[in-house]
This record gives sequence, structure tokens and C-alpha cells, in this order.
Amino acid sequence: MTQHTDMNYGAFVTRVSLGGVLLAHGLLKLIVFTIPGTVGYFESLGLPAMAAYLTIFAELVGGTAIILGLYTRLAALLSLPLLIGSVWAHAGNGWLFSAPNGGWEFPLLLVALATVVALQGGGAFALRKLPVIDGFIPQALKA
Repeated sequence: MTQHTDMNYGAFVTRVSLGGVLLAHGLLKLIVFTIPGTVGYFESLGLPAMAAYLTIFAELVGGTAIILGLYTRLAALLSLPLLIGSVWAHAGNGWLFSAPNGGWEFPLLLVALATVVALQGGGAFALRKLPVIDGFIPQALKA
């Protein structure tokens, strides 16, 4: 049984916060901007259309996994390239995210959150792992 300490609860709050933002952004791209709109925006940045599809998938699946605490460290690590790409995409817009087209402050905060979640693991109330694929994940990533 896992002992729930203040650190476990802090990791839980950080995990759910990061996962919630990722999931919300994936849903925003899917429902509000639509897939064709998201693809068009990514292409306007010089990115291939596939990057838009992968981003939507990563935000939806990764955000859900992080919220639930399923392979939390792995999901957080896998979100880092996406989030670093978001910092790059917003870098030319200035620091504040309230700037036209959004600045890089918020994406950089998400990079920091993903790093913390990858280091701390799932914390309290994490579902931890799925037995079906448990054997394929290194022990260090199983938190």
C-alpha cells in the first residue's frame, strides 16, 4: 500500500494540472479549431500536416494518461517534445501568452510541469500501470 504524504498529494495536483491542460488543448484543437483548422495552422508555421494529427493525438491520449496516472513518467516524458515545440511555435510572439498569437511563457511553464511530473511520478491516486503492457516499460518509468 502506498503511504500518502504531502509530496504524494503535491505530485497528484501537478499531475492532474498538466494532464488537464494537455487534454483541454487537444479538445480545443479537435472541437473548436477542428482538425482541418489545426492542420492549416500547423502548415502556416511550415510544419507538415502530420504534426497536427500527432499533436492532437498526443494531447488527448497523453493528457488522459497523465490525469489517470497511467505510466505517468513515460507520458510526461513523451509530452516534452510536443511542449518544447509549442515553445518554439510561440517564441516569435514575445514572452506573455496574452500577446497576439500567444507568447512563450505558458508553453514554457508546461515544459517545467512535465519535467516535474516526469521526475516525481504520479503521486497519490495514480492508477499506476496496466498489467497488459507492464513488462515492456522500464522500472524507472513505472511511477
